[in-house]
This record gives sequence, structure tokens and C-alpha cells, in this order.
Amino acid sequence: MKRSAVVVPFLALILAFPLAGGPGPQGPAKKKVPCKASLAECPDEGCGTDFDANLNRRKNIRSDDQAATVRTLAWMKKLDDPENFQEGDTREELAALGEGQKITVAAYLLVARPQPDGESCNCGLKTPAETDNHLVLVTRTTVNKFPMPADSHDKPANQAAFHSRELRSFTAEFTPRVRLEHPNFTREKMQPLVNATPKKALLVRVTGLLLFDSEHFLNNHLVRVNNWEIHPVLKMEFCTTGETCKANSDEGWKSIEDATAVRARILSAFENAERETDPQKVREWLTFVIVGGGATGVEMAGAIGEIAHYTLKNDFRHIDPAQAQIF
Repeated sequence: MKRSAVVVPFLALILAFPLAGGPGPQGPAKKKVPCKASLAECPDEGCGTDFDANLNRRKNIRSDDQAATVRTLAWMKKLDDPENFQEGDTREELAALGEGQKITVAAYLLVARPQPDGESCNCGLKTPAETDNHLVLVTRTTVNKFPMPADSHDKPANQAAFHSRELRSFTAEFTPRVRLEHPNFTREKMQPLVNATPKKALLVRVTGLLLFDSEHFLNNHLVRVNNWEIHPVLKMEFCTTGETCKANSDEGWKSIEDATAVRARILSAFENAERETDPQKVREWLTFVIVGGGATGVEMAGAIGEIAHYTLKNDFRHIDPAQAQIF
């Protein structure tokens, strides 16, 4: 069977010292044990010895049918804190402030951070599939005000720049229950896209439910602007044209599911070429045609070229990925 050229459609992260409780060495920290064996057995209110069941129920929402309203991080910054809320209260006061609204926000993603220690909403489970990913979001102003150093090996300078950005950040979260329907909502899928950007900040469009993180408001304060989050994330898109996408327009946005599918198709072409013995068929598998033009088409061609010349250069025995042709 004759094989045709691979056609790629136009889609175009305080140093703290332990406090001594008295003289003598401290014993090892008590290991947290999951309260359920699997996510399937974990109720929506979670479990454990110290948790807010009502907060966990909101974190564990899987879907929502209401129409999303386009908002900004500046809008989220102005949201009020509750005046009377106590742990375990019903969340009417928080709903009156905005909790539960479905919103869409365009922002810059700095890192998709794993949560390997387990959380009560997920019954203390610790596998990647059963834990949240915390997404650190900032404005374009913050990205430009605190540029990452040119020397990527200067660890102290990189940490300082990232910390300055994170102080001005907001949080969104991928949750394991939503991940059951959106398996690409993972750090492993998002972080490479962030790392590939010149500014180490990926322009994304996040749709999800507004949630007030009452746990960290009352007890464990985090490094960020406030305690309003997009949690859970129900849809994640990134800008394929660099920094030109707008929150209120679909032009240039691509879902993480689409991006993963395109990348898988490209990698499959190289793998098929590696298995071929006919030189003509190898050339066909290594021929990529970009259907569409403009900035996104150019970016797609550049991405394929980077994969061919750098990402895969040492991965095959029989073919040279750099021989790929891109039209």
C-alpha cells in the first residue's frame, strides 16, 4: 500500500529551620496514609482527620453546564474575602462573593506543579493520576517585569525571578476527577509547552469554576495574590501564535487535547519510518505538509523542525530524523 506524505492540519516552580520542641533530636515525621485505597472509593467530601467536607465537595466537581463569563486576573484580584466564614460553615457567604461562577481567563502559565503528598479531597492518595496539579498563573505585565535570566544555568537568578513572579500569581487546578474525562490535564502534557517558550511563560485560556480556598485563607497561607482560584479547571487551551490570542476570540487557541494528538501523529511518522526498509517509503514518512499558512503555520513548521533536529536526533538507529522534509 502506498503511503502518502504526513499531513499536519493547521491548528496552528523561605528557607525555614525546624522549630525545636525541646532539647534532643526530633523524631521522623509521621507518614500520612491514604484513607481510601483508590479514587473510585474516595467520596466527593474526601476523608481524613482534619478537613472541610464542604470545601472538598466543591473541589471535586466534575463538570458544569453554565455558560462561562470572560474575566481577567485583575478582576479576580478585586474579589473580596469573606468576613464571617469559619471552617466547616456552609458556603452561602462565599457563593454571594462569586464562588461557583464559571469563568474563562487568559493568563500566562509559569508551572504545572505536582502535589505528591496527597490532599484530603483526594483521600490522601499520592499517585500522579490521583493527585491535583497546581497551575501558577500571572499577567503579561508580571512576565515582562520579571524576565527570566538569559543564563538558564544561573540557578539563584532563575529562582529569584520565578519567586518574584509567583508572589503576583493566581492558582488554577487540574483535578483527578476531571482528568478522568480529560486525560491530558497533567503536568507532563503542560510543562513542556511552558519550557519551550522564550519567556518561560505560556499564554493559556483557562475555563473553570471560581472557588475560594478557605483552607489556606484560614490556616496555611500560600505565596500568591489571594485565595480565589479556578478550581477545577474544565477546559485548557494555549495560544499557538505566541502572544496574540485574545480571551474573547477563538482565533489562535488550541486545546491541550488537540496539541497532544498532533504531536503523537508527528512522532508516529518517525517511528513508522524507522521500521521501514524501503528508502522511498522512509522518505514518504519523513515528509510533512503544513496545510494552512500565517504565523501558526510557520510556528508548526518550526516545531516539527525542532523535533526532527534536536528532540529525536539520538532516538533512532536506522533513520536520521534531520532528513525530514517540511513543506
